Amino acid sequence: MGETLLYKIRVRGLVQGVGFRWSAAWEARKLGITGFVRNMPDGSVYIEAEGSGSSLGEFLDWCRRGPAAGYVEEVGVDKFPPVNYRDFRIEH
Repeated sequence: MGETLLYKIRVRGLVQGVGFRWSAAWEARKLGITGFVRNMPDGSVYIEAEGSGSSLGEFLDWCRRGPAAGYVEEVGVDKFPPVNYRDFRIEH
């Protein structure tokens, strides 16, 4: 699997009320990524995603597209040491 990395991702655009969190969780689980996703008060979506570099690359590609009902304007990502999440969850 390679080295485990943690990406802290902020997605901006039309990303709330369009199923972004649910779709992100589905995609993350499919790729074997752990962490969480949550809506932020400023209308963005915040994600902490932990996994292999290749899986995280695929996940970032998905984040740049988002679900069909949404519209992604910007994706920011910062790399951090892993914290060993056990699963991927949707936070409310």
